[in-house]
Amino acid sequence: MQSKQTLQVAVLTLIGLGLLAVIFYTPIWWVSLTAPNYPEESFPDGVRIHFHMNGVFNGCEKQEKAEIVEDEALDCVHEMDTINHYVGMYPIAAGGPVERGFGQFLMAFLGVMLIGFIFTGPKQRMIVLTVGFTGIAAWMAMTLYGENGFNLQNKGYVSAMVTSLDQEASGETGEPEIVIGGVTGVLKDSLEASGVEVILPSELEAARKAGTKSAGAEKAHLIEQLKLTYDIDQVKTDSLSPWDGSSFQVMTWHYAKSLGRYFNNPQEIVPMVKNLELAIHLVFYAILGAMALVVFGSRRNGGMLYWLLILVPIALPVFFVIDYSAWLWWYGHTLNDMGAFSVKPFMPTVFGDGKVAQFTTHSYPYIGFGLMLLTSLILAVAALLRFKQLKQ
Repeated sequence: MQSKQTLQVAVLTLIGLGLLAVIFYTPIWWVSLTAPNYPEESFPDGVRIHFHMNGVFNGCEKQEKAEIVEDEALDCVHEMDTINHYVGMYPIAAGGPVERGFGQFLMAFLGVMLIGFIFTGPKQRMIVLTVGFTGIAAWMAMTLYGENGFNLQNKGYVSAMVTSLDQEASGETGEPEIVIGGVTGVLKDSLEASGVEVILPSELEAARKAGTKSAGAEKAHLIEQLKLTYDIDQVKTDSLSPWDGSSFQVMTWHYAKSLGRYFNNPQEIVPMVKNLELAIHLVFYAILGAMALVVFGSRRNGGMLYWLLILVPIALPVFFVIDYSAWLWWYGHTLNDMGAFSVKPFMPTVFGDGKVAQFTTHSYPYIGFGLMLLTSLILAVAALLRFKQLKQ
């Protein structure tokens, strides 16, 4: 009976672990603005954005209609930033910089906790947690403070940072066109005129490279775009140190640049950047402390700290809603005086529909949040089975 329950708990927990990985790459919440100047024919979903664990992404799709010609979908993150700045709201990229920057580590943290929960033996569990947390701690330290540690961030996070600066988040680079001349060129043209398809070895190689281009190469290109922008800013100001590629440097620079995109107000922005720098350090050490606490609490079965292994992942939807709501409050109550229009501080709509001037706001959970709830349900069943198992 004990072995059967252990297997059931393991299967359910591993399913929850897999869902956590899916959640990280899935939109969790969506927000849309609709207004008369954004007709439904062109904007069927309004000006829409998607919230992920690692950034905010464009929710608008390219319209394929006879009366509408678009080369690419409208960047609705930029469009919403433009709308919001008129009332003094900071850009979307100014919200949740710590959560987004630490997102991959926090999800890995939850994953290791779930793996530890599978083991019924305290000694085995402590070994698994210690090894897992040590790996995360090393990864986190190298990413945040190591030279070129930003390369260890996930591609989605990097892409969101690039697009928030109105740069094209594309890893594509142009290749020079190969022109074949002389006798070879004449022969090639003659064969093609006769209906024979001619494929040059160089074209085969180019196609092979294009087909096998890795996500790592695309991410490197995106990071290079950020570096070029950083280097330009460094020339303009004496406050920036040379690029070292650490996440700490990139996060704080990007935050300052995001805050100052529409409002050139250093007296207000500089202290906010200092607060972010402090927050990054504090969260880094807080996570290390939490790891030590979890390992300590796992030394015996059934203790209060032991149940944190499963209760914290179960509460992920609650944590998200609290954090999301808090940042919406911040957006509505941290209005820059340089906005074109003066409005009283307000609380943006967390869930449902709201109205601000001529804009209607829609804010609803999306696929990722549904997966969060499903994960919580599955893990709750696993926790109940383990509770019964320990009572026997």
